[in-house]
Amino acid sequence: MNSSDNGRAGGPADGLPVVAPQLRSLRRRAGLTLEAAARDAGLSPAHLSRLETGQRQPSLPMLLALARVYGTTVSDLLGETVADRDAIVRAGDMEPTRAGGWTYWQAGASGRGMQALRVRVPHGTQGDIVRVHPGEEWLHVVRGRLRLRLGDTTHVLAPGDSAHFDSLTPHRLAAEDQDGVELLFVHTLLQSPTAALCLGPITGELP
Repeated sequence: MNSSDNGRAGGPADGLPVVAPQLRSLRRRAGLTLEAAARDAGLSPAHLSRLETGQRQPSLPMLLALARVYGTTVSDLLGETVADRDAIVRAGDMEPTRAGGWTYWQAGASGRGMQALRVRVPHGTQGDIVRVHPGEEWLHVVRGRLRLRLGDTTHVLAPGDSAHFDSLTPHRLAAEDQDGVELLFVHTLLQSPTAALCLGPITGELP
């Protein structure tokens, strides 16, 4: 994931009229000057000013840094409201989505700071893709065996085993056996209708 500025000068990008005032409002609510907030978030005052006026598009690392400085969440920075989300997800409402050979069922509400999924990984799919991104991941093996590579170490997890790790650790997941593996999976990377704002186009490369 690239933390560089993906916006263009000259005007707000799509969706930014909502985000930009929210960034400014939360900074003022935290009682921080533009200079102080930029320093604490590792940005220049000019860059933060452009984010607040919609002239630049914030990356996810920038939003994570600003959320930490302002004592809030990325969802709050993006203006998402909790009241609109249903706390219960019924099995009948879990529609499967397929990407890269994997099958996903959304097991939690959309637009939250944590994304919960039920995942089926067939044998021989995406095992060579190494992922690195901000956040944390937790997974639990329901059926089959999972081959999990974390950094330079490979682990084989059996049904009932779990793993919880920092997503900045290079990692890859693959089914150990021919019958594939089924997982419960939770990660803190923002997944919502506004995800493209900070992540770029959604490619289907999950988790």
